[in-house]
Amino acid sequence: MFRLIRLVFLCFFAFIAGVFFERNGQKEQCASTGGDWSDGYCVAGAS
Repeated sequence: MFRLIRLVFLCFFAFIAGVFFERNGQKEQCASTGGDWSDGYCVAGAS
């Protein structure tokens, strides 16, 4: 039973880590195109 619970927690943490990894990639791509990251969205050409 412990292995099943551990598997669920590990999958959950791996999913959350992937979400943060993707968000960081989006922020970097937004900055490279000259946009501004605001409230989870890339605002193009904002100054």
